[in-house]
Amino acid sequence: MAKLGIAPLMVVISLIATIPFPRTTQSFGVENWANKLDAAKETVTDIQFYFHDTVSGKSPSAIRVAQATNTEKSPTLFGALLMADDPLTETPDPKSKLLGRAQGLYGSACQEELGLIMVMNFGFTEGVYNGSSISILGKNSALNPVREMPIVGGTGLFRFTRGYAVAQTHWFDIATGDAIVGHNVTVVH
Repeated sequence: MAKLGIAPLMVVISLIATIPFPRTTQSFGVENWANKLDAAKETVTDIQFYFHDTVSGKSPSAIRVAQATNTEKSPTLFGALLMADDPLTETPDPKSKLLGRAQGLYGSACQEELGLIMVMNFGFTEGVYNGSSISILGKNSALNPVREMPIVGGTGLFRFTRGYAVAQTHWFDIATGDAIVGHNVTVVH
């Protein structure tokens, strides 16, 4: 009896899948700038900012949301997953001008070293980049003095972006895990 009920449902789904839907950007409110993109013209942009990751205290900017059963026994906290909403500032001073927020997640993905898999969106709130963002997806060997991570996309002025971020730890508190990391980002868009 259940097989008879699934067959008509599959026919309806296949009919809906063949209906052509018009492709438009007007319903999303981006038609003004999206249609002005010139794919043949590419720009190289360099940006520098500081990422403030605070996992301690009363108001952390990154919190652990999951972990494996053996995470606490691992020297690299393998299996820990954190969600972040970290400020991006102009200088290493936490009170310097706020440029945006790093929002996303990172997790300890290596058993032999402190290697974090980063899935982050750097959303900018200041200047010409206000409302634009870039996205990082890659491994961050956090204890290396300098490391490189890929920029895989972006929004706004950074639509169709590709590039890389060079990260360098400015300050790290081993007791708490809090860190300030400088980022030099080069993107082609």
